[in-house]
Amino acid sequence: MNTKFIFAITFLSLLNFNNAFSQSNLKTKVALIEIDTKSIMQTAGANTTASSITALTRLELGKLNIYSLIDPYDLEYIAKRDNLKYDNCFSTFCIDEIAKKLECEKVFTGSISNVADRIVVIFKVYDTKTKGYDKEIVKEFLNLPSSIPTMIRITLNEMYAIPNNTEEVNTLTKSFIFDEQRNNPYTNRLRADGPRMGLTFFTGSTATLLAAPKKEGGFAAMPLMFQFGYQFEKQYLNQGNFQALFEVVPMLTGLDQGLFIPSITLLNGMRNNQNGWEFAFGPSLSIIKSSNGFYDNQNNWHLAKDTSSMSSKPFIESRMDSRGTFSFHPSFVFALGKTFKSGKLNIPVNAYFVPSSTGYRFGVSFGFNSRARYESATITN
Repeated sequence: MNTKFIFAITFLSLLNFNNAFSQSNLKTKVALIEIDTKSIMQTAGANTTASSITALTRLELGKLNIYSLIDPYDLEYIAKRDNLKYDNCFSTFCIDEIAKKLECEKVFTGSISNVADRIVVIFKVYDTKTKGYDKEIVKEFLNLPSSIPTMIRITLNEMYAIPNNTEEVNTLTKSFIFDEQRNNPYTNRLRADGPRMGLTFFTGSTATLLAAPKKEGGFAAMPLMFQFGYQFEKQYLNQGNFQALFEVVPMLTGLDQGLFIPSITLLNGMRNNQNGWEFAFGPSLSIIKSSNGFYDNQNNWHLAKDTSSMSSKPFIESRMDSRGTFSFHPSFVFALGKTFKSGKLNIPVNAYFVPSSTGYRFGVSFGFNSRARYESATITN
């Protein structure tokens, strides 16, 4: 019984080994000699070599497990043995001659070059039997030399009908998609700061006080006011679908009604790189006139100096008062917005909410900005 079992196991192992050996022999023997990168190195100033690009292409092609690739050490040995020179071998005549020496069925070749403001990846497979290319692909990308390894993988996948990540492809091929680390790897590439303008609306007792006459400490103003300012923005994280932001927004409010209400808001937020939606929150500090005073039994406001007319000492507090002096008023802001794109123009539209015990405040603002680009970059391997 044991002898039969051992015999069966041995037979199955030999059968599996034979199948694996047969399948490996069925793979087409392919030589990958060199990828032409002269153009990309000259015009983009990329810190790389033809050998590193060729090695990256061989690695990605090997991962597909489609061909039986000639080992680069075997290629080097044959070149030395037969005094074979294959540098800059990109013509069909040279490729055919090399293929005969290497005794391979196909030769994988191609180029990566700068054309205008694009990086163009071209891959071809030369067939020694037909004396022509049986596979060929041309793929255009944005001028982002540091992403060439990803471009190689995307192009090979498309060449052999292997699905790519759509977002990754869009990021490296579409000029006006929202910025993120892959298509925005350089400092200050995205200029998201710019002017902001909009309206703010006060509610509750704050709105009542703003509308009150000045002789009562009010401001004789409508609770709806125009705002104008500027947003300074710093990205401290920009990966995948999101970027983390720190924003500083100085703003002037009420100029349309003869008021001068300066404020500064510090926001920490997140923005989606794919659709432009963002949210943020943080403290705000505004400067407006206020004074110390008290409310009488009829709920009328009096300045603190009027206590002499009171029979008992009132509770003194501080509130906005047009007769007072400028003082700081802290608050907290919650904001939600979306950035629309038109070419290189960004148009952020935001809505915000400020809670308060004296009345909520709402506002909307919009602005515009554009992004600046660097012209060169380097590849690091």
